Amino acid sequence: MEITLTGTAAEKLSGRIAGKDGFIKLKYDIDGCGCVVSGVAALWLVDELDEDDREIKTNTGSIYVEKSKEVFLDENLTIDFSEKANCFQLKSPNQYLNPRMSFIDKTK
Repeated sequence: MEITLTGTAAEKLSGRIAGKDGFIKLKYDIDGCGCVVSGVAALWLVDELDEDDREIKTNTGSIYVEKSKEVFLDENLTIDFSEKANCFQLKSPNQYLNPRMSFIDKTK
């Protein structure tokens, strides 16, 4: 899997995590979605990694993805930021996986 951040996304992400310790996860969140195949991708800042997390080196640093959820993501991903919508976007050459992706700070 390959993940690239656009310059705008990298700048916005740095601003959101400034001064905080933790790990960035590309989380395929299924809470409240009804079933495993109905998840929503989100960016999480977490204190600890899970045993299932795999490190993906990006053009700006590491992002972690749950190995068991990789099947729901495309092989080549881009994380962008929409100024108009004021949110992150997850896309691939084939589709938008989440055009309004949240950033959630899960650190304590």
